[in-house]
Amino acid sequence: MRYFIAISESPSLSVAANTLGVAQPSLSQNVVRMEEELGVRLVERSPRGTVLTDDGTLFLKHARIVCAAFENCLDEMREAGGALRGKVSFGMPSSVSMVMSVPLAETVRVEFPDLRLRAIEAMSGYIKTWIDDGTVDIGFIYDLARADHFRTIHVLNERLFFFSAPDAWPLDTPPGTPVRLRDLQKLELILPSPLHGLRKTIEDYAQPRGVKLNVTVEMDAMTQIKELVARGSGYAIFAPAAAHDFATRGDLVKSPICDPDMVRPVYLASNPARKSSRACRAIAQVTLDVARDLVRRGIWEGELEA
Repeated sequence: MRYFIAISESPSLSVAANTLGVAQPSLSQNVVRMEEELGVRLVERSPRGTVLTDDGTLFLKHARIVCAAFENCLDEMREAGGALRGKVSFGMPSSVSMVMSVPLAETVRVEFPDLRLRAIEAMSGYIKTWIDDGTVDIGFIYDLARADHFRTIHVLNERLFFFSAPDAWPLDTPPGTPVRLRDLQKLELILPSPLHGLRKTIEDYAQPRGVKLNVTVEMDAMTQIKELVARGSGYAIFAPAAAHDFATRGDLVKSPICDPDMVRPVYLASNPARKSSRACRAIAQVTLDVARDLVRRGIWEGELEA
């Protein structure tokens, strides 16, 4: 059944075989045996790849249920045995991942050597969907839109900053001095697309105040935005955590934005409709400890919630 699920998620048997790490002939024989046993055809093969039949789609539905139930069985047996083991999938926006993923992975490895942490980087909106459908067990999100039903912990508030290359600073006031949002209107900004949570936060501050930002490049990859700004190709607005590496090297300089202060909350979220394992609860607690330590050390700039 696991093999069949992999086939359904792949464009062809060869891709599924590579994903599973098995030989393609063995995978094909597995499908043939299932079809013979069930007395139906599950997969249609063509030069363009594989497509599930109606019977295959029905079988896939039951296969997912059975495999999920088996995984739940294993988790409960591990819990009953007292061993803190298993896998925990963690969704992180890229700006959080840049400061959190490495220290969190190192801490988990030392404190819980039998746990396996899988960190997945994506935009906050995707992470909400993944928490809903169980793709990830836990994740960081920036707002509670479409997330009222989540179990959340308000970890900290991040202040947003204006960033520039050191030799392209465009303002009369020096880096480090607060800059008004309206003073950034004429500057060529490089920001994420409107689908990105950061862009939505920025626009939510700008639009009610009649501030129209001059966005010349839209890009959803933080690393590329930082590279462009460091080259003097434009300016950016984001949380310091996203640019900690560039700022530490001296490739970027920054100033906090004022009038208004631009603040973004950071929440640790999970789905209360899904059973939370001991492993997941342990990762959540370690995450809070690591986040607080990073804030106190000035690596993750923000104000901790009490």
